[in-house]
Amino acid sequence: MHPSEISMSRRRRQRPFRPKPNYNASTSDIFREVNEAARGQIRELAERWLSKTRRSGDNLLALNPTRNDKNIGSFSINTRSGVWADFATGDSGADIVSFYAYLHDTTQIEAARELAKLVGVRV
Repeated sequence: MHPSEISMSRRRRQRPFRPKPNYNASTSDIFREVNEAARGQIRELAERWLSKTRRSGDNLLALNPTRNDKNIGSFSINTRSGVWADFATGDSGADIVSFYAYLHDTTQIEAARELAKLVGVRV
């Protein structure tokens, strides 16, 4: 090997490693990444999608927009964790992705993709 080739290969190794985006990430990785990115924006997102909201501690109480709801508080989302529930119907979920899927009547993976766009995650 020529000496200039050795120094060139050493210089290449010294550059910081920058991983390429994982376009083949598993579905659970995508959900986790989107949920983590949305965690600090749950309140703003929920208020955008729900009407007539009221705060109660870390919970946001609202009317359920997917049915003819008349009682604020029968639908709730925790603004820290994303856990949500409709106490009148028993529908519930554990994260913001399932919340988006429920409200927009879509699949979980489609919800994750749409929510990723909203919070700036590349999937």
